Amino acid sequence: MHANQTTRVRAIFAGTPDFAVPALRALNAHPNVDLVAVYTRPDRPSGRGRRAKLGSVKQAAMELSIPALQPASLKSIAEADRFRSHNAELLVVAAYGLMLPQEIIEIPHLALNVHASLLPRWRGAAPIQRAIMAGDQYTGISMMRIVEALDAGPVLLQRRCAIDTMETAGTLHDKLMLLGAQTLTAVIDEWLADQTKESPQDEAKVIYADKITAADRPLVWTRTAAELERQVRALNPTPIATMELGAERIKVWSADVVAETSSKPPGSLVAVGERGIDVATSEGILRITRLQPDGKRAMSATDFINGFQRLLPVI
Repeated sequence: MHANQTTRVRAIFAGTPDFAVPALRALNAHPNVDLVAVYTRPDRPSGRGRRAKLGSVKQAAMELSIPALQPASLKSIAEADRFRSHNAELLVVAAYGLMLPQEIIEIPHLALNVHASLLPRWRGAAPIQRAIMAGDQYTGISMMRIVEALDAGPVLLQRRCAIDTMETAGTLHDKLMLLGAQTLTAVIDEWLADQTKESPQDEAKVIYADKITAADRPLVWTRTAAELERQVRALNPTPIATMELGAERIKVWSADVVAETSSKPPGSLVAVGERGIDVATSEGILRITRLQPDGKRAMSATDFINGFQRLLPVI
């Protein structure tokens, strides 16, 4: 597609959570794009009153005065016809949360996905968390042409981002959502100038980022201190790693690897002090620095020691 001063394309955006909002705003702000509709997941009941909670993308669409459509599925003939009626040449998807049938994918000239990893590494639902857990030094954004298979389409553009040693899923998420918006603008410019180049993914290097489940939360002391520290960071700010103290489950918000060794079995309490609660692992010591008892606020290790000392002899 060739751009000039009068070229404008009609576009649809599909996304739901915070991560997608900067990309939505970047698409709407592009001088050669007319954003004609936003698709987002249906509102979900939330809180004690089970009132419908607006998603971040829906709120942003309302602020921008763009129609927000919220079908429960896109698989019906009626939904395909409604999608087609927008006459959009470009579809941009970022953390939408619904599968796109092939009929929908084929309607625009180009269907793009903003994916938070350097594909083919970390296809799937939790690329940010899995990259931290694995100890990756870098991740990034991949602008991928959408195909029916999960995150398997050719890549049009990638931008790298370092994963800092203290990075949590929350801080990395915020870096990548801004990088995603910048990368989207760049790839639209290339597409309009007919300068995009598609690179097929190397199937031999595919790794899947499985969805985070309850099974990912408990700290298993037979793992290494380095692995457990990465697990704590990867699950912050949600759903938060956990450990057992006696019969009680405690949320672990932050932890450090101590540059010492212990002869005690994994799970043994090594030391308790102002700097934290030290626990032996299969390799090294994990120092827990911020934690949260069930039903209480998150607190420093010092405050926890002062208030819950009865729990500390048993881990």
